[in-house]
Amino acid sequence: MSDTDPLSPTAVASDKSPPLLAETFDGDRVTEIRHTVTACAGQAGLDGARLDDFVLAVNELITNAVRHGGGQGWLRLWRTGEILYCLVSDTGAGIRTERLDDRRRPAPEIAGGWGLWLARQLSDEMLVRSGPEGTTVRISASLTDGGAGAGHSGT
Repeated sequence: MSDTDPLSPTAVASDKSPPLLAETFDGDRVTEIRHTVTACAGQAGLDGARLDDFVLAVNELITNAVRHGGGQGWLRLWRTGEILYCLVSDTGAGIRTERLDDRRRPAPEIAGGWGLWLARQLSDEMLVRSGPEGTTVRISASLTDGGAGAGHSGT
């Protein structure tokens, strides 16, 4: 993957400005990373329910990386124009294609399976690349009123 690939673990703003946040994490840092993302996203211009939704989506992605992706990962947060992006990568065994292609809401009685679904619902766009070398997920949120957590996504 290259820096021009939107799902590259080193993806940055197209103007090559530094990321707002670039961190590695493990299970011990999930809460700290969530708080840092909240602060950075707020400073970038997200607020109210849009901020809460974006942070919850990021939290689901980093939690998934810890639980299912090898126990650790890395996160990059950046802004390009009026869009805030977050990319979360891990080195786990990947997600089955059937799971990635399933857009249905998980059954209420099921304890797991909500992370990707929630992240998709709470972000404007979600892109996923997954394979035996790991999983990378990029979500975005518009910093203007035009974005409303539409949950449209690609894989």
